Amino acid sequence: MQWLNNSGVSLVQVLAFVVAICSAGCSGGGSGATCPSDSSLSYESFGEDFFARYCTTCHASALNGAARLSAPSDVNFDTVELIQSQIASIDEQAAAGPDGVNTAMPNAGARPTDEERRQLGEWLACGAP
Repeated sequence: MQWLNNSGVSLVQVLAFVVAICSAGCSGGGSGATCPSDSSLSYESFGEDFFARYCTTCHASALNGAARLSAPSDVNFDTVELIQSQIASIDEQAAAGPDGVNTAMPNAGARPTDEERRQLGEWLACGAP
């Protein structure tokens, strides 16, 4: 049964909106990183190793249940394409730039240095090539 208010908006829709707003506010926002014209960071030179060390220990499609350490089952970083589809969220959770250092992720295990987070911000700002 779906509960609707007078405007036809369901309670589930309202709760999803509230959660989205809180998540955006609680994550600290984006890093503000930009892509320098001389950036040499690529998936091969940076992204692949970074995500293997810090992200896919929880965010891998081969992991299920408790092995994911509470990572949502639909947030996986097995490929550069999956990473590219989540650029804004990754930036808000783990990257560094002039607007701040976001440290919400990873929430377990090894943690990147601020310099690695800065590189992540740059790589993401360049489109995660």
